[in-house]
Amino acid sequence: MGRKPFLPRALTDGPFTVDEARQAGLQRWHLRSRIWRRVSRGIYVWAGGPDTPMARLLAASRRLPDDAAFSGLTAAWLHGLDVLPCDPIEVTVPRELGISGRAGLRVRRSPLPDIDVVRIRGVRATTMLRTLRDVSRRLPLIEAVVVVDAALHKRLVKLDQLASLKRVIQFVEPAAASPMESRLRMILVLAGLPRPKAQVAIYDKDGQFVGRPDLYYEEARLGIEYDGAIHRTTLPEDNRRQNKLLNVGVRLLRFTAVDVFQGSKALVAQVRAGLYSS
Repeated sequence: MGRKPFLPRALTDGPFTVDEARQAGLQRWHLRSRIWRRVSRGIYVWAGGPDTPMARLLAASRRLPDDAAFSGLTAAWLHGLDVLPCDPIEVTVPRELGISGRAGLRVRRSPLPDIDVVRIRGVRATTMLRTLRDVSRRLPLIEAVVVVDAALHKRLVKLDQLASLKRVIQFVEPAAASPMESRLRMILVLAGLPRPKAQVAIYDKDGQFVGRPDLYYEEARLGIEYDGAIHRTTLPEDNRRQNKLLNVGVRLLRFTAVDVFQGSKALVAQVRAGLYSS
């Protein structure tokens, strides 16, 4: 008869070390059971627990020195932005701290004063402002603007706090309502087209609200919208709104993720034609 797996309740809430397992009554042979999952050297989790980004970050935090902090997109996610936090997990440590690399982690060495660190969701992370400074230096321009737009839209920072972000400050838009809207706007601007306004409310001649295109060229009365996956479930409502906009003389161009990521040249050509056609 095989040994029956032992499941101490105290070890089901998050990552634990071998020493903590022993304190809960487990021996090393217990940890070879399929009910436990080794996430790194000396760190285990209950295999029945959720494999969520937060669970991965909590496990990663157990492998880091006390002075380390999650940073980059990982920190941005912890602050509530819609980014991928674990691809890879990003960490910053003070330059004087000599640590070896960690599997699954991107470790950067940089000055990390206390003023640049907060505790959020139970772990140390760079502040929103420090995170945006790091992201603005490291990411491609469009993706950096996407992150800064989101932070501004959520009011996690104010525009006047971002003067040091010289690479992105001229492009950011607090009114941008989604990452794909930001990408779409940046594709147009970097292609040399005029910068469209974001989330402009349109009214009819009686002052009744008609719609709010994602992007809008006022002089040309040209609206531009991104259709994401949710568009499939809101199609009837979207069609009614589009008809109302057409009735007040606003033309609409609609684009999808394929247009943004794979067909940007055609996208720009269509918007240019819409702006400058007679």
